[in-house]
Order: sequence, then C-alpha cells, then structure tokens
Amino acid sequence: MDEKFSRLNQYRSMWVLVFFDLPTETRVERKAATRFRKDLLDDGFGMFQFSIYTRFCASRENADVHTKRTKRNLPKKGKVCIMQITDKQFGMIELFHGRKETAPEAPTQQLELF
Repeated sequence: MDEKFSRLNQYRSMWVLVFFDLPTETRVERKAATRFRKDLLDDGFGMFQFSIYTRFCASRENADVHTKRTKRNLPKKGKVCIMQITDKQFGMIELFHGRKETAPEAPTQQLELF
C-alpha cells in the first residue's frame, strides 16, 4: 500500500499535548487540579512528565475531538496549553534521562469504533 494514503500516515496521525500549571494552594484548587488530570487520563491521555500529558490520534479530526473535550474540562484557574503536532514531528523528539538518550515510547494500540 502506498505510504501516502496509509490510514496511519505519519503526516496525518497527530499527537495532542496538554501542558498545564495549576494552583494547588487550597483544598478546592487541589480538587480541581486532580479532576483535570483524571479527566485527561479518562480521555486516553498518558503522563509524559508531571504536567505534560500526551495522546496519539489517528487523524486531525480525532485530535480536534480530544482538544475540544479537554477545553470543556478546563479548570477555572491556572494555565493550560494544548498543542497538536504530527506523528512525524513527534518522532523527531530527542528524549534524555540524565545525559543518556532514550527512545520515545511507541503509541499504544487504540481501538477504533465505527
């Protein structure tokens, strides 16, 4: 099959990254921050770093769905950034643990329902 038209083409597949810095001074703020993180996990995001969550999406349309869902769950306070990049761009990441370079994790297989 021609790579250009593959369902999981690296230029068509997307990653949604959510970066956030939420206040946790009060009990109410901690609860809101915990709820936001739980909503991300429930929507299929995985923790990349403490305040960075990622989700692989098979298409731009699917990425838009998860971006809109994340926007609906935004807490009242704090900073949140949502970014979409192609799988090809994500594949060019250079990841280090200390000074040792490590390979990024491959996306998990996700079930698609039609």
